[in-house]
Amino acid sequence: MTFIELIKQPWPWYVAGPIIGLMVPALLIFGNKTFGISSSLRHVCAACMPAKIPFFQYDWKKEMWNLFFVLGVFLGGIVTVIYFKNDQAIVVNPSLVNELSGYGLTEINGLVPEQLFSWESLGTARGLIMMVFGGFLVGFGTRYAGGCTSGHAIMGLSNLQLPSLIATISFMVGGFIMANLILPYILSL
Repeated sequence: MTFIELIKQPWPWYVAGPIIGLMVPALLIFGNKTFGISSSLRHVCAACMPAKIPFFQYDWKKEMWNLFFVLGVFLGGIVTVIYFKNDQAIVVNPSLVNELSGYGLTEINGLVPEQLFSWESLGTARGLIMMVFGGFLVGFGTRYAGGCTSGHAIMGLSNLQLPSLIATISFMVGGFIMANLILPYILSL
């Protein structure tokens, strides 16, 4: 198996997890920086909109590395799609396909039902709830929690920060409630 074929395959958790986990000491040792993605939007807004809003009045240039990191994530995604695309069909668990078909979601393309996540779905109640209201809740929750799941669960927990433990537990509880109680109701609309 060539190197290219190897990196095209899904990596097991015991390989990918430690690689992600090594980002924490690398950022701390080499730059005294903390890992997180959600703060990059604040840096972009502070750089592009020099308004008199107190939240955006800080030295965003000190956080320029974070913008390069996010740009690297974006460009890495593009390079992956172009050069390392895996042409094998994505296998979705048959029990999930069966459950989703019970809600009338039969057009599963890749990992998501197209009836929920497409431009056409914005005209439906459940599409609007899932994409617009759901996006608002993700943004609000990220700001309210003081960071995103990657920042809290990867960086905060490894630094033994109590707020990150509380946030991560809340993320998990919220995910369980959403997936098992709220989502079935939305899908039945």
